[in-house]
Amino acid sequence: MSYETDDEKVEAIKTWWKDNGLSVIAGAAIGLGAIWGWRLWIGHQESTASQASMAFEQLMLDAADKQTEAVSKQIDRLEDDFGSTPYTALGALVAAKALHEAGQTAEAMTALQNAIDTAPDPAIARLAALRLARLQFAENQLDAAAKTLDKYDVSPAFAGEFAAVRGDIAAARGDLDAARAAYQRAIESGSSLSQLIRLKLDNLPAAG
Repeated sequence: MSYETDDEKVEAIKTWWKDNGLSVIAGAAIGLGAIWGWRLWIGHQESTASQASMAFEQLMLDAADKQTEAVSKQIDRLEDDFGSTPYTALGALVAAKALHEAGQTAEAMTALQNAIDTAPDPAIARLAALRLARLQFAENQLDAAAKTLDKYDVSPAFAGEFAAVRGDIAAARGDLDAARAAYQRAIESGSSLSQLIRLKLDNLPAAG
């Protein structure tokens, strides 16, 4: 009787395996494949981040050495090969500063727009927009600067800095009341340039 019971168990296992064995193998293969694919993806992400970091470091070195041609090539590499990483937007900010200091203002503006478009964080985009508006103002592109401010002035963290540029634009247009209001708002918002803004405010012609 014991033998017959064991035999029945074996037969039952055989029958179950016949009915379910393929599903078990497929499930195991899918599970192992998912783990392998996940590890490959993680490895790719780590490799990409490492390469992007090295490219960004090289960009900073080129910028420090005022090698604007190398800077332009390096930012192109960041955009083409590592566009999904934060280094692209950060690199564009560094490149814009180097290009502007080299007198390549149009190229600097393009870099800042790229920083806005590729920024992974809204704070980086607003910082790039603030710098772009300042450059546009410096180039007497008042309407463009105002448009940039209107589009990205949505954060209390940058309220004072944006208001200061609005004051500059209003003063350049001769709208002194608007300039006073904007400068005062910039000071009250805690702009890091409060002393300079106060000087601008005090130097405006008296009302009337």
